Amino acid sequence: MYYRLDSDSRSQHTGGTDVELRQLRCFVTVAEESSFRRASERLRIVQPTVTLQIQRLEREVGAALFDRTTRPVSLTGTGLRLLPEARALLAAADRALEIARNEGAGAGKLLRLGTADGLGTRLDSVLAHLAEHWPDLRVELHEAPSWLRLQQVRDRTLDATFVRIYQEHRDLTLSTVWWERLVVVLPAGHAAASRPALRLGELKDLPLRLVSRADNPAFYDLILGFCQAAGFEPLLGKPFTTVQNTLAEIGVGDPTWGIFYEGSVQANPSSLVTYLPAEPPLRARTSLAVRDPNSELSRALLEAARLAAEEHQQNFRNTL
Repeated sequence: MYYRLDSDSRSQHTGGTDVELRQLRCFVTVAEESSFRRASERLRIVQPTVTLQIQRLEREVGAALFDRTTRPVSLTGTGLRLLPEARALLAAADRALEIARNEGAGAGKLLRLGTADGLGTRLDSVLAHLAEHWPDLRVELHEAPSWLRLQQVRDRTLDATFVRIYQEHRDLTLSTVWWERLVVVLPAGHAAASRPALRLGELKDLPLRLVSRADNPAFYDLILGFCQAAGFEPLLGKPFTTVQNTLAEIGVGDPTWGIFYEGSVQANPSSLVTYLPAEPPLRARTSLAVRDPNSELSRALLEAARLAAEEHQQNFRNTL
């Protein structure tokens, strides 16, 4: 792979410069993270290796790419000119590798898709629509924490992932595919269990089972926002662990309550609890994260998700 700087750079090279892709990948990652340490964590390599690759690239270029006297580190003028070109070269190389992998698969294309707990019938519909569009498509499903799945899409170890609540991520395109209802979960014997709905403020004196902010800051902030909008700061109880265990503990332990995705509760039925909608209704978006929204596979996946959302909404109307 060759890269030649513009003639106004400080480089003394007059011919093509032999640059390795890993040097460019380290350079782009440090530029995006503004930190050698965070870049090494993202790339999953030790920091001295990142530093070495940048130094080799700087020798090839003949100029410094980063101002290391600032915190966070910043790009020099040469680095700023190189960054868009490096991104374009990496994108082209990644695309070529993706094409080669698909051609070499023999049995057809492979989709490595990240999922979340409780997607339920929507996920079934997505996979069914994909099978109609691509009968030879092979699908691998991967479940992990949302932050890890997003990182895996960035690293191309996943092709796409569903993510419910997210913070913006560079290099990824997140498209909303549906909105999911959130429900209040109470012990089956709670006085409000038989009501059609309830206001969150009625539960202000009852401990709330909520995931810790360190584990899921987006969901934590969403739920706290709902409570604050209802006029109270929730009394936090024991942190959420897993869907199954937390539902069981709400059902048999000291009186507590929680807010869950409806699909997660439906996927983990328990006679120990009851769930009912809040008034006003609570919703959260589900999005699909991809690196290249214009690829054939991404477009097909987004269309399958759109159709699955429409089917789910129609089925919901039919049950009213």
